[in-house]
Amino acid sequence: MSQTVVLKVGMSCEGCVGAVKRVLGKMQGVESYDIDLKEQKVTVKGNVQAEAVLQTVSKTGKKTSFWESEAPAELEAKPAEAVA
Repeated sequence: MSQTVVLKVGMSCEGCVGAVKRVLGKMQGVESYDIDLKEQKVTVKGNVQAEAVLQTVSKTGKKTSFWESEAPAELEAKPAEAVA
């Protein structure tokens, strides 16, 4: 089943982008990916598990987390508290 995983990755330069491209290029199931250096946003599409994509990109040594608004529901520990 194809899905989209959106990550926030601490990338500061084209070298960082290259490192992320390298690991995603080797990852099985990845159909396409888009890397936005300015936004520090990495969007991966394919037959992949969100957690596996996070682990793979983390191997670059960059600070990696799920993009807040796109985090997979099953990984959210608790609902965001309502702001008064």
